[in-house]
Amino acid sequence: MDMKKRIHLELRNRTPSDVKELVLDNCRSNEGKIEGLTDEFEELEFLSTINVGLTTVAHLPKLNKLKKLELSDNRISGGLEVLAEKCPNLTHLNLSGNKIKDLSTIEPLKELGTLKSLDLFNCEVTNLNEYRDNVFKLLPQLTYLDGYDKDDKEAPDSDAEVYAEGLDDDEEDEDDDEEYDEDAAPGDEEEEEGEDEEEENEEEEEEDLSETMNCNKILNMYAALSKNTHVSYKNKGIKKYTCY
Repeated sequence: MDMKKRIHLELRNRTPSDVKELVLDNCRSNEGKIEGLTDEFEELEFLSTINVGLTTVAHLPKLNKLKKLELSDNRISGGLEVLAEKCPNLTHLNLSGNKIKDLSTIEPLKELGTLKSLDLFNCEVTNLNEYRDNVFKLLPQLTYLDGYDKDDKEAPDSDAEVYAEGLDDDEEDEDDDEEYDEDAAPGDEEEEEGEDEEEENEEEEEEDLSETMNCNKILNMYAALSKNTHVSYKNKGIKKYTCY
């Protein structure tokens, strides 16, 4: 499938300005050029064109909001100066598996002041002496080269997905709301426990009152009986009543 058709399918009845992420991996480019992608994709933040046969990025449209660009496994050997003009806010660039042989090819990337992560795996340039030190000197704005910083500390797994942080904000807000509800739950349980204790106290008071009333009834009955009857007891049991 060629790139134009793939873009049409990926739109899925959306307008280009609605798209923030576009994956065109393994489709077919025409003469090694980007085609079908226009500056109407003004909200695009992530673009992936892995293994599409690109030899140049010269036809890349103006994408001011693009943060991550995947160009791995193509045949790009130069012309990277266009990226500073077309993608001025790029933070992550993957050029792994391309035909980049020397440092002069990536030198134009120093104009990308926001670039934090660069991947050059499987490029010939990585075989140069002191490759890592020289790249960090050439591109001082970089934090990670091939997944590691200057001190050989590996980039966090989430670092490669920084471009998606903005997309996750709404989900985090929803999670915060859920956590708030969970935090509020113990308070509700305490109120229910307080109500249960009040009910138990009322029941105990009713029982005490009932016992008191029963005792009073018994005493009154005993008093009335003692006035009108003579009672004889034997072995703590009532033997007979003799009425006067």
